[in-house]
Amino acid sequence: MRLPSTYSSTAAVIGDGLIDVVVVYKIDRSVAIADGFLEAGGREQVIVPNGVSSWVPARARIDNTMVKAIARGFRWRKFLESGVYGTVEEIAVAEKINPSYVSRVLRLTLLAPDLVEAILDGRQSANITLAALMKPFPVEWEKQLRAHDVKVMNSDRAA
Repeated sequence: MRLPSTYSSTAAVIGDGLIDVVVVYKIDRSVAIADGFLEAGGREQVIVPNGVSSWVPARARIDNTMVKAIARGFRWRKFLESGVYGTVEEIAVAEKINPSYVSRVLRLTLLAPDLVEAILDGRQSANITLAALMKPFPVEWEKQLRAHDVKVMNSDRAA
């Protein structure tokens, strides 16, 4: 059995009227396994190994719509920089979409790297939506991070 590369996984085995529940989750760089039992119709009780916190990180909420929009923005910016297309209008015609939409999506390439990383990892706050990002935002990365309550993960960039 392969351990999951993300936060948590559950497996259940039915026997003798009990459901044996095994929860596997990552803590820092180590993997912890918690065993629990669930009676049919009862509630789950997780028994955590000694010395391990019972806190489990929240599952990532990856918003595929935002991820695709950011990827499109960077792709279109590359087209403009490489000369494949000369204007936003040319991209809009080629993609059969509105030039205004192309401009708004291209603006996503100005987002702070830590904000983009949070979105790609699914760590963005609930107030970060594609609709919110399509509206004008400050160009300064620090202001963007404060406005969207993003915690800087890479200490090299925080300095």
